Formats: sequence, C-alpha cells, structure tokens
Amino acid sequence: MARSIRYPRLLPSKRLLRSIARRVRQSRPLPLGTILRYAIVSTTILIVAVVLWMIISVVLFLFRDHRLDPYEESLLTYQNEVKDEVLGERGEPWSEVLSWKPRVFMYHNFLSKEECEYLTNLAEPHLVRSAVINRSNGKPRNTSFRTSSSMFFKRGQYKTIRAIEKRIADFAFIPTEHGEGLQVAHYKAGERYAAHHDYFSDKFSIRKGGQRIATFLISDVEKGGETVFPYAKVNTSSLPWYNELSACGKRGLAIKPKMGDAILFWSLRPDGAPDPLSMHEGCPVIEGNKWACTKWMHVEFFRSRQ
Repeated sequence: MARSIRYPRLLPSKRLLRSIARRVRQSRPLPLGTILRYAIVSTTILIVAVVLWMIISVVLFLFRDHRLDPYEESLLTYQNEVKDEVLGERGEPWSEVLSWKPRVFMYHNFLSKEECEYLTNLAEPHLVRSAVINRSNGKPRNTSFRTSSSMFFKRGQYKTIRAIEKRIADFAFIPTEHGEGLQVAHYKAGERYAAHHDYFSDKFSIRKGGQRIATFLISDVEKGGETVFPYAKVNTSSLPWYNELSACGKRGLAIKPKMGDAILFWSLRPDGAPDPLSMHEGCPVIEGNKWACTKWMHVEFFRSRQ
C-alpha cells in the first residue's frame, strides 16, 4: 500500500491563529503618561543630536583650510581669457618640424628679447642647485649629471608669465592647467644635463598629474649647450647649423640655442606609451652662460600640492 506524502505546513494553523488573537485581546495598552514620556525623551534626544551636529559643522568650517583647491585656483586664474600680450617686440613667429621620431618641433621668435630678460632677471636671485627625482621615493636629489642652477615660478604667478603660458598652451594644444610652473635654469661654462628622459619612471611623480607628455624649452647660449636627441631618426649631418655644433651636439639631432626660439618635443608616443627616442641631453656650455626656460606638461591636471 502506497504511503501518503506529508508536505510541510506553509500557513499557520487555526489553533495558532486563535491563540495569537486571544493574547492580543488580553493585552492592555500602555498608559498615556508612559507614551508621553517616551515621546518627550525621543524628541529631546533628536533635538540634542541636531544641535551637536550644527555646532560641529560650524567648528569645522571655522578651522578648516579655506585655500582653494588647486584646480579651482587655476580655473579662477584663467577663467578670463589671457591676452597674448608681448613684452617688447618679437619677429614674425614661424614653426618647423625637426623630427617625427621623436616628435620635435621648432618655434622661431616665440619670446621677445625683453621677455627673455624679464624671466632671467626675475629668476636669478632665487636660483638653487638643480635636482632630479629620486625614483625610490619621488623626492628631489642632487646628482653629478645635472649641474645647473634653477628655480620654479608658480603657474600664473605674474601677468607676463600667464601670457607666456597661454602662448605655450596654444602652440602645444595642451591646457595651461596641465602644465607645471615655468622653470628657469642657468648653466655656467662646463655645466650640463646628461642624457635622460622627461617622462617618469617612478610611481610618486605621476600622482600629481599623470605622466609628462611634452616639454617646451627656450634657451640661449654663446657656444655649446645644445639640446641633442641622440636616437632621433634624422640625417643630422644635413642640418644647416651642423658645422656650428660642438662635439656633443654632433652626436644626434641637436638644436643650437638662440634667444627667443623654442622647441616642443613629446615624451609620449601618440598611443600614450613612453617614447624612448625622446632621450635628450643638455650639452656642456663651452662659452658664455646658458639660460633655459622649461615648461613640462602632463596628461592630466597638474597639482603642485599633494
């Protein structure tokens, strides 16, 4: 004989329902006084919590750092279009392509003589020994392969600097907010900057604005001090100024410094990968003094404070 299958009860039984109903009928409501006391205590706790929250908010507002976020500060600096006002007079600007591997471009008559002198005179009292980034901790350190003196201006620090930064941004098609402050460097005879890349190989420096994408360099010197790209895929001996170069400059694509002229070169390839061909060197100065103004630009908004 087949046994019947007993399924579990899904609904409560009638006996259980009657038991619950009987207990509900027998229960007595809370006295009105007790309900009022509970209401008063709950309301008091809520009011005290709101008052404490307001007091804490006011205290935090009074003692917080009211400085603008660097991005907000930069937007306020450049919210009105900065006019490209030239200090002094400069020749007719024109540009030329020097190399596609790496990408190097020359911009002639980028700055006037007065603008160059303005930057050097303003920077000279503040020069300190140039440093490089320590890959292990992201902090600056002095080395034997960079022997110049330099200083940084804050981005948008003065009206003329804002105009120059706007000019650089227009030529490079990179927003001013993505650039570091202008750096002015001074090289005496014999001083140099050995071969290096401008893109970062440490994780610390990238936090401020991502990888360095391009460099804008303006320099001037009597003899030597060329910026040379030893791995550039160009016929360097065909350059019009080849015979005027130093022995260091003849090791690759070399740009002979000239007051007011600027070069723009890219540290990253169009696909965003670092370009090893962008390795470059600041050759030793042979005669005179070399002044260079550098603007490093990043793929993201650059924050000088972290």
